[in-house]
Amino acid sequence: MYLKFFGLLEKPFNSTPDPRFLYLSPGHREALAQLHYGTQERKGFIVLTGKVGTGKTTLLHALRQRLDSQTAVSFIFNSTLPFDDLLEYVLADLGIAKREESRAQRIMALNHFLIERERARQNTVLLIDEAQNLSTETMEQVRLLSNFETATTKLLQILLVGQPELKAKLDLPELRQLKQRVGLRCQIPPLTVDEAHQYVRNRLRIAGARDLGIFSEAAIERMTEYSGGIPRVLNMLGDHCLLFGYADQTRRIERPAVNEAIKYLEQGMPTERKVLSLGARLNPRRRSRWFAKTWMLALAVAAMGFASAMTTA
Repeated sequence: MYLKFFGLLEKPFNSTPDPRFLYLSPGHREALAQLHYGTQERKGFIVLTGKVGTGKTTLLHALRQRLDSQTAVSFIFNSTLPFDDLLEYVLADLGIAKREESRAQRIMALNHFLIERERARQNTVLLIDEAQNLSTETMEQVRLLSNFETATTKLLQILLVGQPELKAKLDLPELRQLKQRVGLRCQIPPLTVDEAHQYVRNRLRIAGARDLGIFSEAAIERMTEYSGGIPRVLNMLGDHCLLFGYADQTRRIERPAVNEAIKYLEQGMPTERKVLSLGARLNPRRRSRWFAKTWMLALAVAAMGFASAMTTA
């Protein structure tokens, strides 16, 4: 909707974990370096923590791109799975047969797979995102997978990635054996104001912006203050600001526009009212085209939602 107006090739503030948009702040750079080092040096268990929206999943995608072609990776997104389903997923992800056998046979198949890869000097990594959601029983079973080892090296590198609650969970008495096996710990801190400024410019640059100063310094300061330096909130707020800028036909986002976007986010105004209020702010010559395009988009989104509901039913 606002891409052409701001000279963008794509949306700069999408919430999807696209590693192309990864901004390596000092904290992110250090965490990524530790993850890469830990997997390459076969440290066994590695724990990464960070607040919601700090970019943990994006960092994992970036890590996968940095691992060499000799490294097999299984990426668990659904951490609410019980251990048997989690094991089933890992075997399928790694292309291991015998998935319909007993747990013991599936574990033996995984062990055989890891041994063969070790003989070929190949590494295997298990990534578990949102690991704070794992039950203590499942976490204990995951710990047992770390028993796959030779006299000199770990056959399976396991990365537990999650919110700060993961750290608290590892302090539970029943998980003390798992905690003792953690070979490396790292965390992602929120962005500072300076880092947020570079973060916004980086995303604008990758999105094709010719003008990297669309957001003023005062605007970014306010965005950082509201978001607490959390990239996901910065993205959501930045997208709203660009939408308001388009509605006001101004190509520079200042602090008042950020305050207005925050107000909309805080009030949770329904999409229809938001469309109407933004459209009303356009000059008369552009208003009819605005409503036509916006309502067509709203109808298309509604149709997609209806089709999805019918498919699910």
